[in-house]
Amino acid sequence: MRDLPCWIAVTIAGSEMGVWMSGSKLIHWSAVLGTAVMAIASWSASGSPVRAEDVIRFGAPLPLTGPLAPEGIKQQQGYDLWAEQANKAGGISVGGKKYKVEIVYADYQSSTPRAVQTTEQMITQDNINFLFGAFGSGAAKAASTVSEKYKVPTIAAAASSSQVYDQGYKYLFGTFTPNDTLTTPLTQIIKSKAPDVKKVAILARNDLFPLAIAQEMEKSAKANGLEVVYFEKYAIGTLDHSAALSQIKSLDPQWIFITGYINDLLLARKQMVDQELKAQVVTMIAGPAYQDFIESAGESAENVTSASWWHPAERYDGKDIFGSTENFVKLFHDKYKSDPDYGQASAAVCGALFQMAIERAGSLDRDKVRDELAKLDVVTFWGPVKFGPNGQINSLEPPVFQIQGSKPVVLFPLAIKQGELKLGVN
Repeated sequence: MRDLPCWIAVTIAGSEMGVWMSGSKLIHWSAVLGTAVMAIASWSASGSPVRAEDVIRFGAPLPLTGPLAPEGIKQQQGYDLWAEQANKAGGISVGGKKYKVEIVYADYQSSTPRAVQTTEQMITQDNINFLFGAFGSGAAKAASTVSEKYKVPTIAAAASSSQVYDQGYKYLFGTFTPNDTLTTPLTQIIKSKAPDVKKVAILARNDLFPLAIAQEMEKSAKANGLEVVYFEKYAIGTLDHSAALSQIKSLDPQWIFITGYINDLLLARKQMVDQELKAQVVTMIAGPAYQDFIESAGESAENVTSASWWHPAERYDGKDIFGSTENFVKLFHDKYKSDPDYGQASAAVCGALFQMAIERAGSLDRDKVRDELAKLDVVTFWGPVKFGPNGQINSLEPPVFQIQGSKPVVLFPLAIKQGELKLGVN
């Protein structure tokens, strides 16, 4: 237990089947089987036991096993880095007293119903003070009904769909801008740089965020005079995209747009190569921003376009605990020996925003902290942060990028642009 970096509560029950790809190999793995196991211990993020009255407890329900585990682990890294930095600085200052950060983790095994159950358990049994939202728009929306019921301020690190924030909730905030902030600039770049692109094929994971962003892509394409010749959904947990890809190939689109998460997209890209399915533009969201995708896809990642909410090339002088973007990237690299992606950075900034709101409130009172979150208008290493009336951030300009030379190269916005769009048959 002394190797654990923070307070951890993990429930493992039943089995979950996921897919991971390394190079051209498809690897199947499953979560641990057995009866429910709860490992509970009280630890600070620095690994030292602390008294209950000296800590602020943050609940973090995550998919640490199952198909979404790669994304869940990334968020955990971001939360841990923030907790480590906060505790190194002596903790969070509340009314002249310093409180250590304690993070309560629970594995909901990539299951949205379990995410809801886990969130309720954290609030009613684990005595957390504040919450980080579950991963993805679908799970975040479902779990937010619980946190809203108990009036627990919650920041979602990975939820962009407008359907998450149209519920009229007061206690839910999110660090991802709406989906159209990704698809609109991407479409405008393709229209400008690739005038021969006339037909678009869209394949979407039937899940809240991937489907919502595919629908935004459809709107953006039509608004820019492109023909959407194919739009289909695939089920969560799909292990074979070959039929859909074969149909897309028969339509000969110049632009193929696929949504999902890392495992979905790696599988789709591999099967595109197997079928020799090529297009002038291949876009995948979300996954190519992750180094895991680039390394696992290998040569097939080259020239894939995508968009995300943050990139290490950003240059902000933040007022948060991390300060500049460069400093955050350095701290992350020192700890994990790799550069951070938007998922890890978003998790870290969620912690930093909670810290600022708590210190400004000078209290652990949930309503006072909630009010300070709603009033935030501050520059962070993540960028300018201001939440709209619905709780969703409305102050960012997300980057569009393309994998070139095994690295993401920013194409937009101009302030951090690193290169030009490369066209070719992918």
